[in-house]
Amino acid sequence: MKTLSIRLFTLCTVAFLAFGIIGCNGGSGERAGKEVDKAVESAKETIHEATK
Repeated sequence: MKTLSIRLFTLCTVAFLAFGIIGCNGGSGERAGKEVDKAVESAKETIHEATK
């Protein structure tokens, strides 16, 4: 059981570091996030205009 806990901890640590490094490079994930933000803002404005 102790070995399983150590392996699980190691796996989680490696995954956390890997995703952190990927997220910090400002690549396609960041661009996609910005596009989603723009789409949400556009939808908000459209709904606001439609409900006037």
